[in-house]
This record gives sequence, C-alpha cells and structure tokens, in this order.
Amino acid sequence: MIEREFDAIIFDCDGTLVDSEPITVNVLIDFVGEFGLELGYDDALPLFVGRDMPGIISVLESRMGSKFPDTFPDEFRARQATALRENLTAISGAHDLLESLNCQFCVASNAPQAKIEINLTTTGLSPFFTPETTFSAYDINVWKPEPDLFLYAAERLNVAASRCVVIEDSQAGIDAGLAAGMQVIGYSHTPEEAATKEVPFVHCLSELIEVLS
Repeated sequence: MIEREFDAIIFDCDGTLVDSEPITVNVLIDFVGEFGLELGYDDALPLFVGRDMPGIISVLESRMGSKFPDTFPDEFRARQATALRENLTAISGAHDLLESLNCQFCVASNAPQAKIEINLTTTGLSPFFTPETTFSAYDINVWKPEPDLFLYAAERLNVAASRCVVIEDSQAGIDAGLAAGMQVIGYSHTPEEAATKEVPFVHCLSELIEVLS
C-alpha cells in the first residue's frame, strides 16, 4: 500500500476524519428546498462531496435556473455550523489512528478554517492539531482538485511533496494528491466506490495504524 518512505501525512477532514458530509448535504437539501429546488439525498451527495462552496452554488443555480441571494453562503454556513455542533462524530478509528502516529501530520481541507475548527473541536480531534498543522484552501484561494493546497501544506511542514502521504475520501482530493506527486490512500465506506478509483483504499481508518505508524 505504501510504495516509498514518507515523512508526513496529510489528512483531508470532511468524510475522512469526521463524518460531516451527510449532515452538510441534509442541511443543504433543506435550505435549497426553501427556494423551490428539490434534491434527493442520493442525487445530492455526489454533487457536493469534495467541492468548494462557489462550485456547489454554481451547480445548484444551474439546476434551479436562477440565482441565490448574496446572503446564501453565510446563511448556509450558519445553519451548517449549528447542525455540526449538534450531530457531528469522528469517523470510526480516527482517534486511534492519530494517536498511533510517530511522524508529522496535518489537515488540509477545502473547507474554511472556521468549519475545520468546528469539525475538530466537536469530535474531540482538536488536541491532535495546531494552527500550524491545519490548512484550508481558503488560506490560498485554490481548491482541490488542484494540487496547490497539498503542496502548500508540505511546504509549511518543510517536507518534500514526494515524501508525503495523503489520506482522502473524495475524487477531487485523490486527484489533488496525485497531481502533487504524493502517495495517496483512499478511505471509503463503500467497496464498490473504491473499486472505481486508481489508488489503494481502506474501509476503516484503523487499517492504517500498522501501515502509517
């Protein structure tokens, strides 16, 4: 699974360390429903996993045939934050995996820093990270699937990109890691989904303890 030695591990957050994506998608479905746009969960999830907010809004507006008000992103973020604080849990095995690691590791997420903080604090994962090991695409205004965020994280950790391992659940994140020249391991609840990807996959984070420790 690991083809070469590494010095640092870069984790995605949503869907990889924390089980936030079902919560976020349900908040979004309810909110856009107020504007007359009906979306089913199974249709909505693949549209939004791993996407940045401008990309999500663009897809929604295309489907709706009209624009959302300028207040839409801020209102959505507020509703999302409330739902996450009330319902969010860590992905099974995340605590044990992070506790087992003996090398540098960080989070690099398409989400804004405020959401990353909610994710980590609510799930009890915040003690494993610091502001110096928590990176957001909003810090550099470039989002996955572009490789820039992962390259930025590696630079900040003072580690060569080729010596990093990325743990990701989305195709956008996998593409970003590969484009950055990093080793990539996918995480998925669904074996059928993993079979369509071009990287090795695990279905429980605890499987990574022996591989990465």
